[in-house]
This record gives sequence, C-alpha cells and structure tokens, in this order.
Amino acid sequence: MPTTLNAGRTNISSGGAYEAVFGYSRAVRAGDDVHVSGTCAPAGHEKSDAYTQARAALGIIEKALGDAGAGPQHVVRTVVYLRDINDAEDVARAHLESFDAVRPASTLVQVTSMLRPWQKVEIEAYAKLPSEA
Repeated sequence: MPTTLNAGRTNISSGGAYEAVFGYSRAVRAGDDVHVSGTCAPAGHEKSDAYTQARAALGIIEKALGDAGAGPQHVVRTVVYLRDINDAEDVARAHLESFDAVRPASTLVQVTSMLRPWQKVEIEAYAKLPSEA
C-alpha cells in the first residue's frame, strides 16, 4: 500500500508485522529509484527448501516493485543473503527465473543467522525507472 510522504518519495507497505515493529517500509520509491528492503519467505514456509523460500521472497519483491510502479525489468541490483552457501545454486535458479534477461548486478553473502531460525534466504532489490516514468 503506497503512502506519499513528500514530493518524490513514496513508502510502500506490504502490511507485514515487522514493518511497524522495526519502523521500515517494504519498499521506498524516491524519484526514479525504488529500494526494496531485505525480504524473506513469510510464515508458512518453515519446512520449505531454499529454492521455494527464494521464490516466495521474490514474489513479495515483485509485488512491492509493482506497487511502486516498477517491475523486475527495472531491477539493476540485488543482494542475496544465505545461511548455507550450499543453497547458492538453488537460490540462483530462483533468481534467474525472475531476472533472466534483466541480469542485474548481484552480490551473494553468507550470513550466520536470520530473524527466524527456519529462514534460509533474504533478498534485497534496487530498481531504476526510466526518467519519464
């Protein structure tokens, strides 16, 4: 749900519980730039593998991009955080399915933990809209 704060800046909320607790937005559109917060698979994916969790996170990201007037084709950079580096190929497959022809710059980082012990992957995205958008 978009909320315009001032000229050129719109906060996008997914309605997630942690947005209010931590004081952040799922995404922020500032002019032609869209920044999507780190996104994990939601509850209900406790027993899902890394690929399925990545697909769920990317679905949330795609919705936030859409709410900001963007889409996967506008993504210029992603950052992927993995708890287990052995899941890299599965998560890469999910990333490729979302961004195949786009080929954004991307960074993959192994981390020791996530907010919930069952979460395997978190993904951030940055998009750039054409100036006339």
